[in-house]
Formats: sequence, C-alpha cells, structure tokens
Amino acid sequence: MLKGNYPLERFSGINTPFYFYDLPLLQKTLDAITQETRASWKVHYALKANANPVILQLIAKAGFGADCVSGGEIRAALGAGFAPESIVYAGVGKADWEIRLGLEEGIGRFNVESEAELEVIEDVAAACGSVAPVSFRVNPDIGAHTLAGITTGLAENKFGIYHAQVDTVIRKAMQMPHVRFCGLHFHIGSQILDMTDFVALCNRINDICARLERQGITVGDINVGGGLGIEYGHPNHLPIADFKRYFQVFSKHIDGHRPLHFELGRSIVAPCGTLIARVLYVKAGLSRQFAILDAGMNDLVRPAMYHAVHRIENLSSDGPEAAYDVVGPICESSDVFGKGIIMNECRRGDFIAIRSAGAYGESMASCYNARPLPGAVFEEILESGRD
Repeated sequence: MLKGNYPLERFSGINTPFYFYDLPLLQKTLDAITQETRASWKVHYALKANANPVILQLIAKAGFGADCVSGGEIRAALGAGFAPESIVYAGVGKADWEIRLGLEEGIGRFNVESEAELEVIEDVAAACGSVAPVSFRVNPDIGAHTLAGITTGLAENKFGIYHAQVDTVIRKAMQMPHVRFCGLHFHIGSQILDMTDFVALCNRINDICARLERQGITVGDINVGGGLGIEYGHPNHLPIADFKRYFQVFSKHIDGHRPLHFELGRSIVAPCGTLIARVLYVKAGLSRQFAILDAGMNDLVRPAMYHAVHRIENLSSDGPEAAYDVVGPICESSDVFGKGIIMNECRRGDFIAIRSAGAYGESMASCYNARPLPGAVFEEILESGRD
C-alpha cells in the first residue's frame, strides 16, 4: 500500500481535488538526467507538461533550459529564473507579439516550423533591429509507437518542414539579414518507450545533415526533441524514467560530436505528481459498481482525451479489493478515469490517488462546468537530506 508515502493527516484539511507534488522525487529525477548528459548537451524542460511556478523554479535552479510553445510560457520561464539564452521557442502558430517578446528578451532560439513563419520572423526582427537565431524544425516522416494524438513526426502532422524541402528554406534563411541559421530541430511524438523509434530518428538526422553538408550548408547544433515515456502502470517500482538508455541512443547513433539539445517534459514531471480526490458516492450499477469522485475530467483530461491509463489507488482503505469504474461528476459520459479498476474497498470520503499525473494534468485543467481549478500541495525537499 502507498498510503504511508502520503501525508493523509495534511490532506484532511485541504479541499479536494488537488495535485500533490513529490519534490524530492523531482529532484532525484533532475539529478539522474544531469548524471547521464554530456557537457556539450543541453536539456530544455518542456513547460507545456507543467508550468506550476514551484516546479519551474526547482527545474531552473538545477540548471536546465526551457522549451516554450507560447509567449505566456516564455514569460513563465523568465519569471521562474530560466536564463533567456537557455529558452527555445517552438510552435506552428507564433503570433507577432510572441516573436517580438522573444527577440526583446534575447531568447536562445526560435524553432521555425514553416517558410511562411521564417518570412514573418525576418520582418519582425528587422522592425526590432534584431537578428533572430533560428533552427528549422524538420518533419522527418517517422512514426512513433505511441498514441495517434501525440505523434508529431509524420508527414500528415502539422509540425515542421518536410525533410526533403528543408534545404531550400535554409538557403533562403541564409540570404536574410535579420535571421541567423543555427541548427535543426526534430520531435517525433510523446510517451515513447520503444528506443528503436529514437534510433530511426538518429538515422534520419544523420542522412539530412550529410546531405546538407554535401551542399556546403554547415549544421550547427541538433535539437532532437523529447518524447521519452514513463511507466504509468508501475509508479512504485519504476519512479524514474530510463534516462540512461535514452541518452545512450543519441550518444551511440548520432554521427560526430555535435552539440545536442533535448526537450524533455513528461519524463521529468509526470512521476512526481498525483491527483488527490475523495469518494463522493459508491454507486451500485446493474453489472458494475462506480466510485464517483469529486475530481473530474476538467482536473485531469488525459483519460477522456487520449484514453490514457493511470494507476489508481485508495489511500484510505485496507479493506478487501473490489472492481470499480472510477468516474467524476462532470456531465459527460467520457468523464471516466478508469474502468474495472481493482483497489481496496471504497467508502464515502476515502482519499483516492490518481498517480503519475504531474504532466498534462494541472497544465491542461479547465473550469468546465464552472468548476474551480485544482490546487497544489508540495512535499518539500529537506536540504539536510540531500547532503
């Protein structure tokens, strides 16, 4: 049982639902990443996974960069202490004001996703009297073994410039006075556990770089994106993602000794976050029973949106195990966290933990049904415990 790892005595005075963040686990995760990366590599944390200010401050303090996909995320990163030059800015729909913000703050890189965007960045940079450092996001047309809704590297996806067309766009950029070509950017999807997907990406990167360099185009650094998944079904036994195996792929398969950039999000923050809810009712159906929680799809949308699976546990009960459909109060049939979930007997008022919810939980929460946003509670790091 996990209940010993959760301060239930503290929970009793807090309105549910809320996110509980294990900051010591997050720190161990950051330490594990630092241990596996080379001096010439830079890891940028993907803010879209979780932009809670406390989370951001801890990651910035560890020396990581920031991967942003909106002007709001750039502001959040700067406010949390990320160095401007460590910020990379991606996204297929950068507004003019967001481009200006990046230029004015001196961010490290614009990851350009289309020729049309390149032309706008040139114009905005000229008006600002600046030179924009750019990498080109290449669509490598590589599938990933993950959910269809979170693949990003196929030709049919909206992201990036198709790999066979990037040569022309780079040449155009090299003629622009207010743009500086710095490198290439890739991203093939999220929640990837099959390392052969990343090997295929490395092979495509090598082919593209070799082709460009035969044309006299020097490629600076390579941003390989992120996408490393976690074990949602085994958060107790595998609380930290397999960073060693992940980074070894790129160390082994990228030709030469190029500076590499990474954009990890889920694998950094997902394991440290748990959505805590309480049972409102236990309802007996015709052929199944329901544990109806005070948390809904507005608090954690991944199961409804992606049919994502999270481990669900009853923290309050040592009773016999039973099967429950764990659902929320939202007026939608898709407001379901899991069906046939085996957990200890549920009663009204029990604390329920929906595990590995630190990524795309709080950051995607909404006020649907006019419900308030979930709060956040933190298990603090005892500095003496790190000595």
